[in-house]
Amino acid sequence: MCGRYAMFAPPDEVARVFRLPLDEVHRIFDFGPRYNVAPSDTVAAVRLRSDGAGREPARLRWGLVPHWAHNGDVAARTINARAETVADKPAFRDPFRERRCLVLTNGFYEWQRLPGRKQPHFICLPNQELFAFAGLWDRWQGGGGEIESCTIVTTDANRTLKPIHDRMPVILDPENYDLWLDVKLGDLREPLRLLRPYPDDRLMSYPVSTLVNKPANDVPECVRPMQPSHPDLFQG
Repeated sequence: MCGRYAMFAPPDEVARVFRLPLDEVHRIFDFGPRYNVAPSDTVAAVRLRSDGAGREPARLRWGLVPHWAHNGDVAARTINARAETVADKPAFRDPFRERRCLVLTNGFYEWQRLPGRKQPHFICLPNQELFAFAGLWDRWQGGGGEIESCTIVTTDANRTLKPIHDRMPVILDPENYDLWLDVKLGDLREPLRLLRPYPDDRLMSYPVSTLVNKPANDVPECVRPMQPSHPDLFQG
């Protein structure tokens, strides 16, 4: 699964990488750098504009609430959508067909099970560059108002991550962003084929401090490498 990640790219980089107007990036993504994004947080995403004319930045709550849900309690169970069932599971079926998005990130955390403890690792691209998870979003209207929320699609871990965890978020290459966002495609096999493990040689992983265990610790130290003091630590 993917239960915690970081997003600290500056607005000008976000605008450049995702082809967004810089003024909109500043206005919508006004929450600054994040080093410990947790479920129920407001997150930075990109989706198609409602008229289909290009992309727009969007603030979404992490934990998808389907438009048909009776209440928002389901969000705690829908932070991730499994690639194997995303086209069929009721909570994700409609968003997969009609409301796909990009969730922006500089890297994510996973916890490796070791004797008597769990060691957090930060997984990222070289130089912690900005990239995107495959996401889905939905709009729910309740008594307290409208909620726009999202989920991150996951798949089997690649060989780099398997010593740490058996699942990983789906990472999209920039050349596939348009394909993922294009919900007018009649053939869903095209977006489905993107839901695969990321190539082994394009990710790096390193142990980080247990500071990240508490969502309140939203500080740069969360992503800084630590020197492993145990020989059984996996080093990517």
